Amino acid sequence: MADRASNNFVAGLFLAFALIIGAWIIASSIKDFRSYDRYVSVRGFAEQEVPADLAYWPISFSTAGNDLQLIQQELDKSAQSVFEFLEKHGLGQAEVSISAPRITDQHAYGASEQHRPANRYTAQSVITVRTEKAQAVKKAMAAAGELVSAGVVLIHSYEFQPRFEFTGLAEIKPEMIAIATRDARNAAQQFAYDSGSSVGAIRRANQGLFTINDRDQFTPEIKKVRVVTSVDYFLED
Repeated sequence: MADRASNNFVAGLFLAFALIIGAWIIASSIKDFRSYDRYVSVRGFAEQEVPADLAYWPISFSTAGNDLQLIQQELDKSAQSVFEFLEKHGLGQAEVSISAPRITDQHAYGASEQHRPANRYTAQSVITVRTEKAQAVKKAMAAAGELVSAGVVLIHSYEFQPRFEFTGLAEIKPEMIAIATRDARNAAQQFAYDSGSSVGAIRRANQGLFTINDRDQFTPEIKKVRVVTSVDYFLED
């Protein structure tokens, strides 16, 4: 009888111990769950100004007349003036290409003779500059009046707009992501400080898209590169 009572006591003791351990594990799990459920979502920002490293400049010019041979001679003369102008500004033949002339017969539209323009033909040609010398292109654009003085009839239209690009994003990308991530962590640390917590590990991170825009409408050869990252940080007590 005494042995049976002793066995019951031991069994009860083990049961009580198991209940205590179980309760402790459950309490710890709940605490950990609550800890992992607490996080803050922040954004980090990085911006950098960079010079364009590729420039496109289509130079369109025209002439008009009634003799196609003379028109071609005028186009050749204008093209030579453009080539010399570009060479003067440090833009060589290897960076320049010329398109075939576009000829329009203005008498082919069925208008009566009295309403026909004096010049039957108009001709247009385009010389395109493609170069990494973005600053040289910008300076040449500012001096384009020299072409007008040389008798070149320039055409300005939306079809022939200069364009400046930045192609070195891959080189600056890692540094900018690091800056944006640090900016996000600083924001998280400020939030944690205000709430009496501390910043833990990253719960989730999302790198935003990089954008490349002109610094302003007057300096397209200078670009602004921006990126915004979204990061969730765990908060710890």
